[in-house]
Amino acid sequence: MDFVSSLVVFLLLWWWVFLMSLPFGVRTVDTPEAGHAPSAPARPMLWRKALVTTFIAGALTVLVNWTISAQIISLGM
Repeated sequence: MDFVSSLVVFLLLWWWVFLMSLPFGVRTVDTPEAGHAPSAPARPMLWRKALVTTFIAGALTVLVNWTISAQIISLGM
């Protein structure tokens, strides 16, 4: 795969993994302030989730690139 295809695969996998990781470790506030949603997370830990997501998406991108390069899956080109 060329660079642009790998970048597109990485970005798609990154968002997919990131959106799947959002519910993990979320705790709601016991007494929410007025005007705040009672379901809003107290500490969403977005930076940690983004960092872990980057490593997972990178590993999956390498796996997809290897799978296509080894012609395990053919793209018909």
